[in-house]
Amino acid sequence: MPSGWVVSCHLERPLDDEAWRRFDAIRRRFETIALVRPPDPAYGEDEERWLERARSIELLGLHTHWTSPTHARPTSGDPADRVRRETEWLRERGLEPRWFCGGGWYSDDAVSATVAELGLVDCTPRAGVPSPGVLPTTHSVGELARALLRPLPSYVHAYFHDYDLLGTSRRIALVASLRVLGMRKTALDASSATRKSQGTR
Repeated sequence: MPSGWVVSCHLERPLDDEAWRRFDAIRRRFETIALVRPPDPAYGEDEERWLERARSIELLGLHTHWTSPTHARPTSGDPADRVRRETEWLRERGLEPRWFCGGGWYSDDAVSATVAELGLVDCTPRAGVPSPGVLPTTHSVGELARALLRPLPSYVHAYFHDYDLLGTSRRIALVASLRVLGMRKTALDASSATRKSQGTR
């Protein structure tokens, strides 16, 4: 069973300049999987500016919001098809997402099958340990801070949202928690874990 820790960020406001600046500072200090919500032209989001930022991300993943930029879970349509279309949209533009997390932690059998077929490592499960094609997410910022007060599990996948970084107290709590986590456990190499867990692509 893999032992160690990894951190991911749900980039839900990638066009917000301050949120992006704060995220950029975090990823320079800690290896961070960036699970990015693609731009939604129906809401006037700038595709070219989004692509410029996404192309600077080394550890790129897909974070699907099915209904709107501010409403993550699906309310209509085919959720699995949306995941496929967004992945294809990224690949057509020279971007290769390697991870996936459903917005609002949503998934279903069809979504899971599509994620595996596309060769993405699924971070949507909220418990468990890494297995082929799955890298479960285990701790929010608050959960991580509390977990550090007692013995840690062998595997920790902490996550935060880009908008968490806009508040001083949560940003300080995140940075402090990641520093302590790094002193207590060995970081997993996210890229190596991906290669070992890669799906059918």
